[in-house]
Amino acid sequence: MTKSPKTLIVIIVVLFVASCVPAKHFQEMRDEKVLAEQERDSLLIANKKMDVKLTELEARISIMDKEIEELISDSTDRAVMLRNTRAELERVKRQFSDLQEAQEAILKGSARETTRLLQQLQTTQEDLMAREDRLKLIEKDLIEKEQVLEKMSADLDRRNARLIELENILARQDSVVTALHNTIASALRGFEGQGLAVYEKNGKVYVSLEEQLLFQTGSTVVDPNGVRALRDLAGVLEKNPDINVMIEGHTDDVPVIPGPRMRDNWDLSVLRATSIVRILLDGTTIDPRRLIVSGRGEHLPVDPGTTPEARRKNRRTEIILTPRLDELFRILESN
Repeated sequence: MTKSPKTLIVIIVVLFVASCVPAKHFQEMRDEKVLAEQERDSLLIANKKMDVKLTELEARISIMDKEIEELISDSTDRAVMLRNTRAELERVKRQFSDLQEAQEAILKGSARETTRLLQQLQTTQEDLMAREDRLKLIEKDLIEKEQVLEKMSADLDRRNARLIELENILARQDSVVTALHNTIASALRGFEGQGLAVYEKNGKVYVSLEEQLLFQTGSTVVDPNGVRALRDLAGVLEKNPDINVMIEGHTDDVPVIPGPRMRDNWDLSVLRATSIVRILLDGTTIDPRRLIVSGRGEHLPVDPGTTPEARRKNRRTEIILTPRLDELFRILESN
């Protein structure tokens, strides 16, 4: 069919306007993508730091337990030595007393015997003083070790308290994740079998939505059925303000046809994630600061195959829900 000149002019004008406007929008999306990747990397580093800190804390507690056992054993040995030394001291004192009595009894005896007894008495006195000095040193060392043991026990109690607090927080986080999973699964039960799955992984709740539920092939406009699912999910997110949300777009490995709005699968995955985040925010009280938008393109497939079924699985959007870890970070920083 031959188009009129006037119709051709209108088409040319429309194409010119369409090629200009998305360029600015595309740059904004690229900036948002960079920010999302930085925040994702920060969360990964924080998670690794948490695991390393927890491992170090447990190792240090294990070392302190061994040191305490050694101190207790050493203190027991020294206590036995102290009792034996005191008994020996009493024996020497009795011997010294006997010698004094003997000296008094033989004062009228020979000078040679008297000299021998005096020498023996002096030796006994010197031995007694040496033993008393040893006893004082043992008592001092025992007191110092008891003080060290008390200090280490107090430090261990504090560390155990922090470890228990950390474990309680982790348990609460797990409980929050489980409750959130159940709530979301219940809210989205009506979409089962339509390309929607809810599951837990690595302490997070994943809501995976296949392309068939959200988009037409190559499109970034969410289908009405997908909008209803996202509205139901937004209702749950409104009631759980302490949950951070990441929206990840994924494509298969089939390249898109380049156009003014998108050049490749990176653009398609980011634009789809952005379309979803706008629906979640539209008419809700969800704080936009809780949301992160990212696009993975075809580079994180769930099925590496190239069959139609594998590619269908890979064309998806994942909404990843993570409890805030502010309290956990505070404990780690205090250590």
